[in-house]
Amino acid sequence: MSHADFSSPREAARAFTPKLSAFVDDILYPRVWSDPSLSPRDRSLVTIAALVTGGHSDELPSHLHRALSNGVTREELSAAITHLAFYAGFPAAISASAAAEVTLGVLPQVESDTGNASANKED
Repeated sequence: MSHADFSSPREAARAFTPKLSAFVDDILYPRVWSDPSLSPRDRSLVTIAALVTGGHSDELPSHLHRALSNGVTREELSAAITHLAFYAGFPAAISASAAAEVTLGVLPQVESDTGNASANKED
């Protein structure tokens, strides 16, 4: 069994569901994503949240890249996925985090305020 390339889910689905792909091409991107009521950046964050919450990890990589193109930072994506753990569930957030790591790479570790506070208490 071959696995679809989900770097572009729309292209992966095009052969089997050309009418569905036409809706995406003719309505979703030119009309919905272009609606000025939400910025592309905000739309990306909402989309990432919906994909994580729904467990739709196959479409996550392409939307993570789109989010970066729309001005969402890697740190903001990390924070959004962490935040979603409390609303969408830890398994969904952990799966999204793994998908983000494979797609975007590992974020550099930063020292947390908690770590600094406990180090100062030991002095």
